[in-house]
Amino acid sequence: MIAALCEQYGPPETLVLRELPDPAPGMGEVLVEPSRVALNFFDTLIIENKYQVKPALPFSPGGEFCGKIVGLGEGVEGLSVGQRVAGYCSYGAARSRLALPASSLAPVPDALSDDQAAGLFITYGTTIHALVQRADLRPGETLAVLGASGGVGLAAVEIGAALGAHVIACASSQEKLDFARRHGAHEGLDYLRDDLKEGLKLRTGGKGVDCVYDAIGGAYSELGLRAMAWKGRFLVVGFASGEIPKIPLNLTLLKGCAILGVFWGEFVKREPEAHRQNMARIFDWAAKGIISAHVDEVLPLHDIAKALNLLKERKARGKILLSIP
Repeated sequence: MIAALCEQYGPPETLVLRELPDPAPGMGEVLVEPSRVALNFFDTLIIENKYQVKPALPFSPGGEFCGKIVGLGEGVEGLSVGQRVAGYCSYGAARSRLALPASSLAPVPDALSDDQAAGLFITYGTTIHALVQRADLRPGETLAVLGASGGVGLAAVEIGAALGAHVIACASSQEKLDFARRHGAHEGLDYLRDDLKEGLKLRTGGKGVDCVYDAIGGAYSELGLRAMAWKGRFLVVGFASGEIPKIPLNLTLLKGCAILGVFWGEFVKREPEAHRQNMARIFDWAAKGIISAHVDEVLPLHDIAKALNLLKERKARGKILLSIP
């Protein structure tokens, strides 16, 4: 098989392609031939040893995929060779053969293409967990999404709208806001032109927003928190800006609001049944066209550095995929 490997920590350009022996599926495992591997922002961090998950060198980036089953290990039931599946593996997917637990896979509905199915686990899985289990977002509430045109931001726009919230997309250009509006946002706010706090207050008639979805971090986090409604919920999803903010905790007292951490990987381990229910809902929404599972670009495996740099430079709108030979 061919694999993109991180053999030393560094920027995307340090990744190399290597020929490796095909893995064999063990007890309870499935051998998958991925056709598409979806990349996420954390892949740019994990290869530089800046992420909370720190795999031993060498390893492949890529945490989610879609492909077909080419082998079954002992004890696997309910899956068959040739079946299309999508899955999540935290890291290690950017290669042409994967051996992984059957429990980490989900059958792909016929209505979904490999492109659509490959990127549903991490961004959409994280977001439905954030908005349902953590924020308990209700129909009619207001949701502000920071970085609304990126992969995880777009997922928040689409899922927020599917849950019946009034979605305010927040991004750094009118072009990005227009993109978010086409995918379900009800209105937009350009935070390079307008003050984020005042803009959100204005758009909610002075009440403030019920929920802020923040995958950006940096200076925008405090501004978003200052725009919260009474008993609002602030979701800490990630730090794409590269800066972890230091929040004045007196703001939570004054607003009676909650700051909620979103750690999807740990949620999957601790609450597998809730995770399965979430993903069944996501796949159903995607098959019905309620969410778009929008793919920005599909690049060949040998262009993995280019693909990761699109994420690193925050140029992606929706998912960035690798085509696996």
